[in-house]
Amino acid sequence: MDDDRASYTAVLICQARAAAHGRIATQRFCDPVAMALLTEQESAVVRRVRDENAPEAAARMDYERVRGGSVVIVPRTVAIDDAVRAAAAPQLVVVGAGLDTRAWRMPELSTVDVFEVDHPATQQDKRARLGDRRPLARSVRFVPVDFTRDELGPALEQAGHRADRPTMWLWEGVVVYLRRAEVATTLAAMAQRSAAGSRLVVNYQAPSARAFAGRLLVRALHRVMGEPSSWAREPWRSTWTPGRMARLLARHGFAVERDADLYEIAEQLPMPISDRGSLHSGRIVVAGRRPGPPGVE
Repeated sequence: MDDDRASYTAVLICQARAAAHGRIATQRFCDPVAMALLTEQESAVVRRVRDENAPEAAARMDYERVRGGSVVIVPRTVAIDDAVRAAAAPQLVVVGAGLDTRAWRMPELSTVDVFEVDHPATQQDKRARLGDRRPLARSVRFVPVDFTRDELGPALEQAGHRADRPTMWLWEGVVVYLRRAEVATTLAAMAQRSAAGSRLVVNYQAPSARAFAGRLLVRALHRVMGEPSSWAREPWRSTWTPGRMARLLARHGFAVERDADLYEIAEQLPMPISDRGSLHSGRIVVAGRRPGPPGVE
């Protein structure tokens, strides 16, 4: 984000989860909370997608973004949920939480303290959308952090995060919007607060000419239609090959246990597979904290 407005991407991902709920890979994916966090205008697009009622050209772009996103978000969510369950850590830190619903929909978090870290504007918007909805997690603590200016470690310490207890770190849909130096700085802060037994799951984007061209096309269509592009405020700033990501994690004390693209994950689910380019470029890496200090390879 380049300003103090709430994240557009956070809303789009929430719309995608709401559109997929009860429709795609229903044995493995569900998000009964997502729709409740959307405004009437936002949920209207979701209902069209769920009813397969495509609008005319003026509203077609929003429809297609949510429809396409609903397919991509399912394998991404399933893989991350599985990693969170497997970790069974007493603390879960969601870095760049957006409108994440895990603390409100996963009963497995009933004994877990959840720390949601995000830009202050996005976090304020989320809290307003949540209202008085009670979480299923033992506790939820909101930690406002602007990743381009603020330090993650001190903010977590002030919020009550325990660096001497294992932590499950969840970093979904954020890395691509950060510069490489910002990614490394954030990982260093995670490593410093990761006790033995801590784990990390990161969603990142591999280099993809097709994905890059797609975003350029969307911006061009916005210009032709005389509309501002919401993605212009949230440009992609870094992509990573699996090898480069593994080396970065190793420098900060994390050993890769699994790194798969979303297409590989989707193939294991009962779901239709479309837009293979987006599925191939999105990746999920799961890593464990190695013994010893960061920087020892």
